[in-house]
Amino acid sequence: MGHLRLGVNVDHVATLRQARRAAFPDPVIAAALAELAGADQITVHLREDRRHIQDRDLSLLRQTVRTTLNLEMAATPDMVQVAFGAKPEQATLVPERRQELTTEGGLDVVNGKETIKKIVKSLGEGEIEVSLFIDPDLDQVRAAHRCDARAVELHTGRYCDAKDAQERSRELTRLADAAKAAARLGLRVAAGHGLGYENLRPVVAIPEVVELNIGHSIVSRAVLVGMERAVREMVELMKR
Repeated sequence: MGHLRLGVNVDHVATLRQARRAAFPDPVIAAALAELAGADQITVHLREDRRHIQDRDLSLLRQTVRTTLNLEMAATPDMVQVAFGAKPEQATLVPERRQELTTEGGLDVVNGKETIKKIVKSLGEGEIEVSLFIDPDLDQVRAAHRCDARAVELHTGRYCDAKDAQERSRELTRLADAAKAAARLGLRVAAGHGLGYENLRPVVAIPEVVELNIGHSIVSRAVLVGMERAVREMVELMKR
């Protein structure tokens, strides 16, 4: 079993800063501390409405991140231009609606195939590896493969929000099946959304999952115990 990679999403450090339009807390510093504590990747979502991460953050992160930078972005021409400027190692295409609090579901690759395939191709020409954030659904996995994505990130939100053990187990099965199908098609498999210290273990146990992207729970704990400790505790939990 290889090393399971942890991507730390620092969006909510910026959310806290934007609440006051202040200069701090700075997500760029948070990212550096996360890396020191053992993060393998820094993930940021530059939303079209710039509600948390700003262009300035992205450009400074590109200069300071020593691991890999994963840019979550809407599948739009404007964001492709931003990605070309920032040159992250990886871009994760996510659906984006202005009124949502956070990304509510996976990308509908089945119905958006033409657009997504074009964007995957142009990002690839800029030497940016593309991952698609999708629901753990076999049709979406197959569509992602047909779009020539290199990786998928399985949306773990429904598993995390499950009301009882039965629903949780059903969602876990969907995640495991989707991960298996994706790996079989040669896609790298990541997972994320809503994962925290309490519900992580069963997802870590899915052998095909090689990367987790976690934000809210780590940043929330960091507010209380500090970024380094919050990340270190997550890294410890992830050791299989």
